[in-house]
Amino acid sequence: MALVAWRVYARIRRAVGRQRLTAVRPWITVVVFPLIALLVLLTGVMDPMTGAALAAGAAVGSGLGLYGTRLTRFEATPAGLFYTPNAHLGIALSMLLVLRLGYRFVMLQMNARHLDPQSMQPGSSPLTMAIFGTLAGYYVTYAIGLLRWRAQVSRQPPAEH
Repeated sequence: MALVAWRVYARIRRAVGRQRLTAVRPWITVVVFPLIALLVLLTGVMDPMTGAALAAGAAVGSGLGLYGTRLTRFEATPAGLFYTPNAHLGIALSMLLVLRLGYRFVMLQMNARHLDPQSMQPGSSPLTMAIFGTLAGYYVTYAIGLLRWRAQVSRQPPAEH
């Protein structure tokens, strides 16, 4: 529980303040989230409805990622490239997942005796997969937006003083 709480805190903290744009972090996001989604889809425990929920969530998340990129404040300074994401959007999406996982955890604990082992599989809940898809779509689209901004800034000639 402590590890989960620490990761949630770190995620929310990163969503609210000015951040240095590193060369690696956006690429990790662009690669890791789709791989996780693909692995969940390939586990074979998912019914078509759950797969559709994941895809629909990813589409919604992509739209939110575009919107979030437009709300981001970008800064190219002599100290490096920085961006400040919209705090409300990042916190809302992170809390949505935390609340859903918390709800599932509580329900699993309350119904442990009558639990179907299949219901504990990661891809067994369409709502959870829709929320995960939304987060994945958002973060991947947002990371692509960061990479595009970096490429655009690197093509511009340096400003003369």
